[in-house]
Amino acid sequence: MGKPDIETTAENRGEDLLIGRNAVSEAIKSGREIDTLFVAKGDRSGSIGPIIGKAKQNGTVVKEVDRRKLDAMCGGGNHQGVAARVAAHEYSDVDDMLAAAQQRGEPPFLIICDEIEDPHNLGAIIRSADACGAHGVIIPKRRGVSLTYAVGKVSAGAVEYVPVARVPNLAQTIDELKAKGLWIYGADMDGERWDKVRYDGPVALVIGSEGRGISRLVRDKCDFIVSLPMRGRINSLNASVAAGILMYEVIKYR
Repeated sequence: MGKPDIETTAENRGEDLLIGRNAVSEAIKSGREIDTLFVAKGDRSGSIGPIIGKAKQNGTVVKEVDRRKLDAMCGGGNHQGVAARVAAHEYSDVDDMLAAAQQRGEPPFLIICDEIEDPHNLGAIIRSADACGAHGVIIPKRRGVSLTYAVGKVSAGAVEYVPVARVPNLAQTIDELKAKGLWIYGADMDGERWDKVRYDGPVALVIGSEGRGISRLVRDKCDFIVSLPMRGRINSLNASVAAGILMYEVIKYR
């Protein structure tokens, strides 16, 4: 008799990973928010094919990984060739964020995270967004950390109050925001001093990763590029620190 289809313990796998075909299949059927489906490379036996099909139909990111890597991710649990990373909180929609701003009688204030990979940074950004009254945070569906339990923990509960939208294409989303009247401010090197720019009206603030900053395509779509002065020997700030400084600069104009 084989091992039961179980979720491994938090000590082995982290709280946001479901493992085993039954657990993953039922989570998908129930409509639970699935960030990423991991499948052992080359395994399409039994119910794995239908699980992949349903996940793709729901817009879930599906990744094939080496079985040994999947073993390590699942901490030795009986994954049966499949595991799913679930979201710590339900994702929102960008239009809902704009509607919330309108209901509050405020110009929209959004934070766009471009390829932020560290869950501690994303969690801290969400926490600062709550403190500054931002209407939401936007993250990419790929090439960035998702709304994991680690992000939720670092946010100190702010994920319960700050809507987070996960979009397939940041550049396209920025175009849509600009069409709706938002001004896009990118935080990057070689821009204007952060305190010499006005942040009036509807604002979307773009924060890039520490190593690469904002991607070229996203940078080209920004209306303003703003920079923080660096007087030390390190040429970049932690992404969440930079985001916090700029968020408070925005609320000076509100």
